[in-house]
Amino acid sequence: MKISANSIRGGMVIEHEGKQWMVLKNQVVQPGKGGAFMQVEMRDIAGGNKSQARWRTADTVERLEVRELDCQYLFKDGDMYTFMDTASYEQFSLAGDLIGEKAGFLQDNMEVTVDFIEGKPVSVNLPGSVVLTVVEADPVVKGQTAASSYKPGVLENGMKILIPPFIEAGTKIVVNTEDISYVERAK
Repeated sequence: MKISANSIRGGMVIEHEGKQWMVLKNQVVQPGKGGAFMQVEMRDIAGGNKSQARWRTADTVERLEVRELDCQYLFKDGDMYTFMDTASYEQFSLAGDLIGEKAGFLQDNMEVTVDFIEGKPVSVNLPGSVVLTVVEADPVVKGQTAASSYKPGVLENGMKILIPPFIEAGTKIVVNTEDISYVERAK
């Protein structure tokens, strides 16, 4: 179905130059002179290559119909991640590069949604937040409040994140899976 370029959002799948693209980031650019346009960063679903495209806000693009299935993450085997359709109990695997850096958030038996285009899985949508344990946290330097009030920390999945100074190693925290940021201390 055709949509206007200013309706493009991250996570959408569009057709451009005969290929299927997953939109990673989108930004409205308003130059000082001339009309506004959409700057879109996207990844080729088949090849995995990244590209950028610009559209005027009045242009239209073809949005592909995506079927979402509720699935459960089962296990990782090498670089392949295995999921199960919770309705039909069918299992399928996705390559790690298709999931991207968010694969580190996958936990056994986690409920996710998987997007399918023409019967082929193309992306995984994680829950908005997950609970993880901080395994490394830098000590707080007294008097260093003029700069950022956050310090670097390492999560149990190996990801690095900025955390508040009161969080220490061994603390469970809630992490936003969209932008990989600290939300709050887990209860």
